[in-house]
Formats: sequence, C-alpha cells, structure tokens
Amino acid sequence: MKTELFLADTRGHANHGWLDTHHTFSFAGYHDPARVQFGVLRVVNDDIVAPGMGFGTHPHANMEIVSIPLRGALRHKDSMGNGGVIRAGEIQVMSAGSGITHSEFNASTDEDVNFFQIWIFPNKRNVTPRYEQKKMDLLKNQLTQVVSPSAGDAGVWLHQDAWFHMGVFDEGRVFDYKLKKSGDGLFAMVIEGKFEADGKALERRDAVGITGTDAVAFKTLSPDAQILLVEVPMTGNPSG
Repeated sequence: MKTELFLADTRGHANHGWLDTHHTFSFAGYHDPARVQFGVLRVVNDDIVAPGMGFGTHPHANMEIVSIPLRGALRHKDSMGNGGVIRAGEIQVMSAGSGITHSEFNASTDEDVNFFQIWIFPNKRNVTPRYEQKKMDLLKNQLTQVVSPSAGDAGVWLHQDAWFHMGVFDEGRVFDYKLKKSGDGLFAMVIEGKFEADGKALERRDAVGITGTDAVAFKTLSPDAQILLVEVPMTGNPSG
C-alpha cells in the first residue's frame, strides 16, 4: 500500500475578494509538478464565493465536472439550456464532452456559498454534453454512493469508472472501504471533523491518496465527522 498526503495547509490558495479558493491539485495560478493529478482525478477545488458573485460564462470540453455545495446555494446556467439552483445536500455533474459553456454564481445576496468543484478525465472523448442534478440522502454512520459510472446506479453518473461516496459519522466509528476495481486508487478528503485513514490522522480538509490495496480502513476521531471518498483509475487519460 502506498499513501500520499495532501494536507489542507499545503494546498494552493488564492483570495480574489469575491472568491476564496484552495486547490488540492495544480490549477490556475497554482502549479506544483508533484501535484498535478491523482490518476484520472484532475481537480479538487474548495471554493467560497461571495454573495451575488461568481464565474461568468466560460467553456469546457472533454472533462467530467462534479459540483458539491457544502454551504449555501449555487446558480447554474449552461449552453444546453439548463438553469437552476444547486443547494447544499445536492450534487451536480456535467459531462463537457464535445464542448459546452456555463456560468456559476452565488444564488444568495447575503450569504456566501462554499462548494467543491471536482474534475475527472473521461474515458471517452467528444461525447454529447449532458447535465444531471440530484439530491443526496446521506444516512448517518454509513457511506452513501453519490457518483458512479452507471445511469442505473445510485447517485449521478459520469463517463468514467469512478465512484464517489460521502458519509457523516459519530466519533469512534470504524469502517472499511473496499475498492471496486483492482488497480484503482482512493482519494479521501475530510470535509469536517477528524478521521484516521490507514492509520494516518487527518483533520478538516486534509486528504490522502491511497494505492496498491483493495481495501482501506477508516476510524472517526470526532463527532459529526464528514468525509468524501473518490475511487478512480490510476491510468487511462484520453485527454492527456
């Protein structure tokens, strides 16, 4: 088993006033050749956007883009004709495929919005762009699948053999995550609280990438601890 730590205070950071953002992997003005991606996981951005502010219309292609609001609400509009608000407790995926444009703004005029934006390299290029949004029903003390490769499975789906799970746990809970495919890696990020992953203590917004195993053991070290797990192939990037 091999582990790589991505501690919260080592992430790239930029504060533009309207946007306070942290980058686990190289993005925009932050570049670290040792932190470009984890397998096909390319971007994990932790964004806080001021009231009424946001990202104007901009293009994407050949990327699977997952947005997870943690606090507040995000207003979305895209060139496919989709428009609406994504709130904490919901999840959104866009398959940019052959090309789309979209915008994202804080839907509130008096509260900020905090959300994860996660980019995954797809397993096929130039697919027809698509959009999906769902509510996440997270049950206490168990992992809930929120992203998968299959339209018939739980959560939203994307064009990659990747699975996302989230969970909120009481202190002292012990659980295992069993990887679905041999050779995959597991990226685990603590959203809130404290966890132990493979014997390593992780605090809020710390993350670890784990490879070379078929299961990872976790233990919660604080009450109401929340975690995000992302299982991805470590090879196979048609966009690179």
